[in-house]
Amino acid sequence: MTDLFSLDIASLLTAYRTAQLQPTDVIESVYRRIAARGNDAVWIHLLPQAKAIAQAQFLAGRNLDDLPLYGIPFAVKDNIDVAKIPTTAACPAYSYIPDKTATVVDRLLQAGAILIGKTNLDQFATGLVGVRSPFGACSSVFHDDYISGGSSSGSAVAVAAGLVSFSLGTDTAGSGRVPAAFNNIVGLKPTRGVLSTSGVVPACRSLDCVSIFTLNCQDAAIVWQVASGFDATDSYSRQIPAQTAAIPSSFSFGVPKADQLKFFGDAAAADLYEQGLQRLKAIGGNLVEIDFQPFQQAADLLYSGAWVAERLAAIQPFFETQADAMHPVVRQIISNGLRYTAVDTFKGFYALEALKQEAAQQWQKVNILALPTTGTIYTKAEVEADAIALNTNLGYYTNFVNLMDLCAIALPAGFRANGLPAGITLIGQGFQDAALCQLGARYHHQMGGIYGKTTSVRISP
Repeated sequence: MTDLFSLDIASLLTAYRTAQLQPTDVIESVYRRIAARGNDAVWIHLLPQAKAIAQAQFLAGRNLDDLPLYGIPFAVKDNIDVAKIPTTAACPAYSYIPDKTATVVDRLLQAGAILIGKTNLDQFATGLVGVRSPFGACSSVFHDDYISGGSSSGSAVAVAAGLVSFSLGTDTAGSGRVPAAFNNIVGLKPTRGVLSTSGVVPACRSLDCVSIFTLNCQDAAIVWQVASGFDATDSYSRQIPAQTAAIPSSFSFGVPKADQLKFFGDAAAADLYEQGLQRLKAIGGNLVEIDFQPFQQAADLLYSGAWVAERLAAIQPFFETQADAMHPVVRQIISNGLRYTAVDTFKGFYALEALKQEAAQQWQKVNILALPTTGTIYTKAEVEADAIALNTNLGYYTNFVNLMDLCAIALPAGFRANGLPAGITLIGQGFQDAALCQLGARYHHQMGGIYGKTTSVRISP
């Protein structure tokens, strides 16, 4: 049995239907691929192969048409609970063993997906870099010296490296989008509350989202459809409205004014962003300049305002007794929550509402925003030398999205001359998740559908 097959969902389901593959074949291949990569900081807890094979064998005799994720291997970020498997949030001293599987994971398992393991992250999901973990620092699949992006580092690398078909991350400030850009895959950040966060270690509970990494937009839509749904056990869960705003085939997309774009000296990233905008024009888009200032000012609130205190609230008992067990940069960031009062919090709420009203004037001009996922990419050494400032740069285009109750999909935007990828992100209003996936698929097709970095080839139907 050759390992040269794609793990995208459509290809695997076609192979199962035509008896070219069985789920056990795929799981055996996955574990060979994982072994071939060696110890690369992707996994915090890898299920024994026998347990994954048992999941595959359990599918025998089941009707494939009843299980939309039949035999599809996936991974989850290790701040998401799986019963009887430790949840560490990349902090061993914090580790606990949950009795119950997170709602979102359970829905995927019930749909036939096969769990492979739990992945590395920036500790307590605090960071966009992927290096703040005692379990090691993940690298971009394109160069060992460059960061993978975070905080959902291992989840993104697992997909890009062809180890799983999809993975779950979380996204509060951009953690489901930045790693997608640095690993040339798709990262869907759903509308807040559409995917349950019951069984997820909070970062900022009022803002957190479970995110989805896939090889293409069609896969993201499938996983989103299976995983979404109201959950009464999650006080932040929301019903998807019966009618949601479509994105027309001819659409307007907003881009910041030239003096509001930041690429931090990365001319190649600026060029790839421009190429991405041209692709959007080619599929029916009309470019409209907007004032990015209210979005940027909202982004600043996330780490330079009272929302940092919400990160402290999430782990306060642990912080008060075992702060010394935390990664020093994460501890520094979360300790800043002590600076803020309840008065500061309400002032932050007022400022955010004012910025939402300003942003609403920009939304009247466009159907979506089209932004660089990040302005640049950094080496691990650069991040270690200037951890907080460079992380802030990476959040310039991402930090405002959850604060403003938007959804987003991060897409590949091509490669620099040195072989490193860049990304572009399409941002829509709340509950436009499915519409963004559809538009993203059109964009991705326009650029040739390239994704990840694997030696796999697609099985012919």
